[in-house]
Amino acid sequence: MSKDSLRQTINILSVVLALTVNILASTLPLNGQNTGEISDRFQVYFVPAGYVFAIWGIIYIGWIAFAFYQAQPAQRESPRLRKLGYLFALSGVFNAAWLFCWHYNQFGLSVLVMLALLGLLIASYLKLNVGRTPVGTAEKWSVDIPFSVYLGWITVATVANVTDWLYLVNWNGFGIAPQVWAVIMLGVASLLGVLMTISRRDSGYLFVLVWSFAGIAVKQAAEPLIANSAWAAVVVAFGLAIYSIFQRRRMAG
Repeated sequence: MSKDSLRQTINILSVVLALTVNILASTLPLNGQNTGEISDRFQVYFVPAGYVFAIWGIIYIGWIAFAFYQAQPAQRESPRLRKLGYLFALSGVFNAAWLFCWHYNQFGLSVLVMLALLGLLIASYLKLNVGRTPVGTAEKWSVDIPFSVYLGWITVATVANVTDWLYLVNWNGFGIAPQVWAVIMLGVASLLGVLMTISRRDSGYLFVLVWSFAGIAVKQAAEPLIANSAWAAVVVAFGLAIYSIFQRRRMAG
């Protein structure tokens, strides 16, 4: 087996592993605990409504699309996929590892694993040069969009994971109210959206922020400061996403 064929095979196995663990986490569930139920233990404000987590279905489809696309003989020697190497495969391992940490109440370790996962996805995104490399329709929907959506969601999930851990260790927030911290985090996430717009015109990433911010607004409806800030962030992210789409079409034309 050639190095390229080995990489293709390991990417497929990584998707199988991550999907299997994610399914078992919900159906068993792992350690007798549901992922969402664990999350509900933390009385934090940077967390979206439960329906928002349905985005994992889209992420799973993206994994499968990428696995099939990169496994094609025509993609075996793709310079772009060669540059990606085993980063995606490793992200699947860390995704599965995070679920074990979360379900077995290893919350501090879960933060480290999540940060590693985020780092792998950022590295993958940069290696693929998403948003800057001209690609065909098949590659756009099987590579670029799946990585944009996945990175967008893990960006939000990392902030939420860290927030949960800080709550667990009773961090006092430097005396700043938790509601204010939630607004600050929304501002930071919005700033990331601005940077993605300037550097990549990545509407996929931005629409994930829209989805997440709207979920936070719905979940925190009883907290006007957070809800109103989240809706404002929705408007900003949506505007940036639309701007990115039109800019890409203008450049393509």
